[in-house]
Amino acid sequence: MELIKALTSKIKSNDFPFKHWEINQPLNREAIKEICEADIPDPRKDKLNYDGTRAIDGGEGVYREGIKDGGKAKKYRCFIDKENSKKFPHLTKFIDELRSPEVHQLISKLINKDLSNAYVRVEVICDREGFWLKPHCDIKEKLLSSLIFVNPFNESEDLGTDFYDKELKKVKTVPYRDNYGYFFTSGPDTWHGMEKKKIVKERRCLQVNYVSFPTDWQVRN
Repeated sequence: MELIKALTSKIKSNDFPFKHWEINQPLNREAIKEICEADIPDPRKDKLNYDGTRAIDGGEGVYREGIKDGGKAKKYRCFIDKENSKKFPHLTKFIDELRSPEVHQLISKLINKDLSNAYVRVEVICDREGFWLKPHCDIKEKLLSSLIFVNPFNESEDLGTDFYDKELKKVKTVPYRDNYGYFFTSGPDTWHGMEKKKIVKERRCLQVNYVSFPTDWQVRN
């Protein structure tokens, strides 16, 4: 139960440029290994260029309703669902932690948002050279937005997520450290992204969301 340990003793609250928390060591080593070994196709091999969005759909950055199926980049995205869960037993256990009343009720209190009717969505990410994210606010359906970094190749800490103020001035970068990340609840001023930076090999992460639309993983009450 690394996640509950991290949520109770290894988080740091921040108010600037918007309310968010940094979290240390929420994953066990087995889950990290699954993230590192996940086979994720490279969109560049199909001449699909990064456009500053995760879905490669050219979407606007404002707080808005989202594309729930993953956008044009769907086949390059590795969402953990019941169909592939046997390939990711430790990440599936992590999802079960997120679904547990103990965890989702604790997070609900932190972010001041009811998660009792939410669903969990988890995605293994592998960003390659050329990837970037324009400043954006996450979609309304994301009740919790979180990214956990996994840095097996000792990439630069500067590859973390950039946070922006209301004028879209970059004011902070959450460091890209192994088994380290952040979370917040989406809103109209939660501007974040990743400016164009040098990725030597890969930028591996785990994206963790509680969402309002159905997934295979409904929370338990």
